[in-house]
Amino acid sequence: MKMIPFFLCLTLLIGFSFSQAIAQIKCVDASGEAMVMAGDRAQARLEAVARAKWSAVEQIAGTEVKAASFVRNFQLVEDVVKTKTGGLVKRYKIIDERLTDDLMEVRINACVEPAGAREAVSELALNNSIALFIPARKPGRSGDEYEETNILSETLLGNLIEQGYTVVDVAGTKAADAADIERAVRSGSTLTVRSMMTRFLSNLMIIGKVDYTISTGKGESIGYGLTMPFNAVTVRLTYRLIARNQQTGKIEILFAGAEQAKGLANSVEDAAALAMKDLADLLTPSLLDKVGLYIEGKTRKVTVTIHGVTDIASVLEIKSILQSIVWVSSVEEKDMGTFIVSYPENTLYLANSIEQKGLFRMTRFSPYGLTLDFLAPPERDGDIRKE
Repeated sequence: MKMIPFFLCLTLLIGFSFSQAIAQIKCVDASGEAMVMAGDRAQARLEAVARAKWSAVEQIAGTEVKAASFVRNFQLVEDVVKTKTGGLVKRYKIIDERLTDDLMEVRINACVEPAGAREAVSELALNNSIALFIPARKPGRSGDEYEETNILSETLLGNLIEQGYTVVDVAGTKAADAADIERAVRSGSTLTVRSMMTRFLSNLMIIGKVDYTISTGKGESIGYGLTMPFNAVTVRLTYRLIARNQQTGKIEILFAGAEQAKGLANSVEDAAALAMKDLADLLTPSLLDKVGLYIEGKTRKVTVTIHGVTDIASVLEIKSILQSIVWVSSVEEKDMGTFIVSYPENTLYLANSIEQKGLFRMTRFSPYGLTLDFLAPPERDGDIRKE
């Protein structure tokens, strides 16, 4: 009789574990498409299903920016899709399939593990992509108000874009509000930050908050029988520069700081605006330096080996092509047809950028080495442009 409670507890424990595992899986509908090449419908169906699986992974991960917007040639990410979705998509079924003018479209219902989905999507994040969110508490005509897009954030946004960075303005996406960020900054919690980084495929984020105080009000006595002719407002910024470690997945605080500036004007609102402008001018140079140091530290050396290079003219032409690729900082010649390329991003993007030139065919890919065949160059005007 004493064995019954034991077996009952064991059964309940197994049932609970099973239910918990089921609860960790989410099922969504997703679509994918592929061209039917040489009449091979089976291959097109496989490719369309793979795309649909990845679309399901993106939905579960909650990304705002699709991986396809970074990687235009889907062929090279096919290995990523097959490797990752093989373990993430626990089960799926095709619920619709149609063929229109050699375009195979499928719709599936896929069940995905959320934690793994976020991890898989984050691997496609850019070191060079910055998520920015600095809401400001400011004086308004009917009381204090929060401004999620403000003079400071817009100035920083413009300066970062001018430097060639990919910047996502979190405020415009409604992915978080000022209260979320204030809690994250105060508590040191990285959950909100990690979620936003995954959503925007970014490895770097600038978060902070701006507050203000009226230092001296217009008409207020400043001694010796004098009164203040303007409102003096002080604005204070507290911020953090946060990065995600791609090896461990953990969030790291690269820098935390505080800055302040003052503004004088007839109205409190105008004084606060002037102070925000001065604050932006003060902050921008040091922040750009810190971001630049981070990107420089993430730059990797990729060995690019190109078969079929037999003369110096081809070497010089290929070197020029590699240097024209976005984010490539330097190209060194090692041997005939072998180049060392300094690149701060996922090597997958470099591989796709090279193939987009139309002169090369990828034969081998690894994070630190690419091997390509040099194809017969077509007639062209020699005008090499940045992508």
